[in-house]
Amino acid sequence: MSGVKSEAADGGVIGNVYDKYGTKNPIARYLMKGFLEGVTSLYRRTGARTVLEVGCGEGKLAHHLVTEGGAPERFVATDVEVAQVHGVDPRIEVRAASAYELPFADRSFELVVCCEVLEHLERPMVALAELARVASRAVIVSTPREPLWRALNMARGKYLAELGNTPGHIQHYSRRDLLLLCKTHLDIVEVKNPVPWTMLLGEPRR
Repeated sequence: MSGVKSEAADGGVIGNVYDKYGTKNPIARYLMKGFLEGVTSLYRRTGARTVLEVGCGEGKLAHHLVTEGGAPERFVATDVEVAQVHGVDPRIEVRAASAYELPFADRSFELVVCCEVLEHLERPMVALAELARVASRAVIVSTPREPLWRALNMARGKYLAELGNTPGHIQHYSRRDLLLLCKTHLDIVEVKNPVPWTMLLGEPRR
């Protein structure tokens, strides 16, 4: 996510400012194409009329989804800070909100999208419970796939002192790890593995 900013345990903001949506690196652009195709496919599959994105960053994924995946009746994008959302698409409602305590009633949105966020959170289980709570039909989640993510960072000469770990990533999920986490609150419907991510579509478990 461009300019990812998510919550630390003390309520502060952690993250990185690498603009993966706007990168001109041909390899990174190829990888992002796979990511966007994957999440758009899952988004379209739901046919949701009301959508919430949690952890929207600068709003670039939200804009992509309403443009390429189809604009629903309502699309709300949230983050702990929304000042970084510049020139937001008028089809998208932007609100400041914590992933740990979403200001919406139970089952408020048919679909909740949370991409590239859980790896930044001290309490991902709490956030996941909130995603499932406010979703009436479906949840889409994605995280970088470890250790492949780190290996690719090091291959491009990034974050060598951190052994390839992206600044702000405090959780590290393999495909299995993410599935185990999500199965605590979701029934998994579909899993996609665009390199180097894991993304899944799940139904809230009641």
